[in-house]
Amino acid sequence: MAERSTAAVDVADNSGDEPLAAGAAKATADGVDTQNARAADGPMTEKDGERKAAPPAAAPELHSGHKLARRYRLEECVTRVDGFSSWRAMDEKLRRAVGVHLLPADHPRARSVLAAARSSALLGDPRFVQVLDAVEENDLVYVVHEWLPDATELTAHLAAGPLEAHEAYQLVSQVSQAMAAAHREGLAHLRLTPSAILRTSTGQYRIRGLAVNAALRGITSETPQQADTEAIGALLYAALTRRWPYETDAYGLTGLPKGVGLIAPDQVRAGVHRGLGELAMRALANDGATASRQEPACTTPEELAKAVAAMPRIKPPEPAFTAPPEYQHTTYQQGSYGRPTPPGGITSPQVVTVVPPPSPLQSRTGRALKWGVAALLIAALGLGSWQLADTLLDHSNGGNNGPNPSPSSNTGDTPKQRGPSKQLGITGASVFAPNGDPLEPKGAPHAVDGNPDTSWVTPRYDNFPNFGNLPNRRAGSGIIVDLGQVVEVTGVELNLYAAGQELQIRAASADVTSPSSLSQFAQPLAESKVVPKTHTTALDVPVRTRYVLIHITSLPSESAESYRGGITDIKVLGPGS
Repeated sequence: MAERSTAAVDVADNSGDEPLAAGAAKATADGVDTQNARAADGPMTEKDGERKAAPPAAAPELHSGHKLARRYRLEECVTRVDGFSSWRAMDEKLRRAVGVHLLPADHPRARSVLAAARSSALLGDPRFVQVLDAVEENDLVYVVHEWLPDATELTAHLAAGPLEAHEAYQLVSQVSQAMAAAHREGLAHLRLTPSAILRTSTGQYRIRGLAVNAALRGITSETPQQADTEAIGALLYAALTRRWPYETDAYGLTGLPKGVGLIAPDQVRAGVHRGLGELAMRALANDGATASRQEPACTTPEELAKAVAAMPRIKPPEPAFTAPPEYQHTTYQQGSYGRPTPPGGITSPQVVTVVPPPSPLQSRTGRALKWGVAALLIAALGLGSWQLADTLLDHSNGGNNGPNPSPSSNTGDTPKQRGPSKQLGITGASVFAPNGDPLEPKGAPHAVDGNPDTSWVTPRYDNFPNFGNLPNRRAGSGIIVDLGQVVEVTGVELNLYAAGQELQIRAASADVTSPSSLSQFAQPLAESKVVPKTHTTALDVPVRTRYVLIHITSLPSESAESYRGGITDIKVLGPGS
């Protein structure tokens, strides 16, 4: 969770000119838009509206680990600019990452930011990054919003090249419809830039910073619908051409040549979809552009959404398909088998004329018939071989009809009938933590103390049984048992905190000392599966090891949407005397 995400916010970057890829990679994080080589109040302010100047105000001096409302733990400051700071934080109540904007309560924009955040939260449209909380507390104003780790900024996509026609169509369609819905509720964005548009792994476009980004920057507009429509047109223009439709470079994109004005996308880059190019010009017509077919300009997101809907639907590109290699005919299929030898000639494989098989077998029905006959022959051979092997085994066992022992292990609720076993001594237990952050380490000794009233128990996780689907818990957890020395292990008996946990049992090689990663437990004792509260594994062949791992990968349900697991007691068995 330490890495930055494009999930919730943009970073304000005033660093100077950078290459396209560097600018795109840097434009990630805090809720305030970035322009390559310019502060976010650069060229777009003329289009978005008037920016209100604010006297300098110091951003709150907080540090990583500070908690807001005893719930939101600040983890990483992603930007500190213009009197406010933006953070990646952890919601400890819901166990999820969030983004936080912080301002002093006496900041001249604090009231407008609170009002914008609360208005945006009331919209509840999933096409926008959601505002989760907006609070004034202890001389601080903070806004909490979603953090989407699987989403990527449009800036990063454009750094790789222009979008193909279908993807650009999806962009303008989804963004214009979302902004039309927002304006119907009286909300404007005024900072619709490539870094404010996120594309999720499912192909959905989501807009961040609705009303809040403009409030943080003190930006207003007398014609908010026109400003947002022109901004959508600029996004579509950039998606088609990988150029910014103004003379200044911005957002990692090169601007248009100076002195020539706004030119049609198909004159900037060959192969641009004509309908989308004309649509971009109609949205940008408020800035003096003229659509090639003299259609009226789009002055509101609603008009732009209707224009997009009226276009012929653009199909996605066909998936690449590699033709399979040509089928090689055998000699029998070529028709040489059983044919008479021509008079005075000798049939040679090198000079046999390829004769196609009879036409009925070339049809789909004929091919299916051939494969069906082949499958029946294989099944018959397999059945006959199995019966023959079973008969031979019966003779070799002197007529004993009992089941043959498994070559590996017998895992179930009751141990396999075998020679006597004894409980091995355990010298220590520790929590398996491949990420270096063990869960409840103080409770590990409870898993081997033999007391049924004490257990090692995981924290409660919400929504996902795989430890809350947290990135630092995807490898699961469990208990590592130290037997003190290398011994022979014949089985493991478990008494679990709750039934329904998915786990596996593994052992480290005899030469391994202090194992901490899953790869060091190379000997599987029991495969991964969901087990009851009491579970026993008996091995057919003893395993020599010092360390045994009980590895839990999925937790059982404790309530409707929460999950928790753990281990009450572990017994490791060895050969009896």
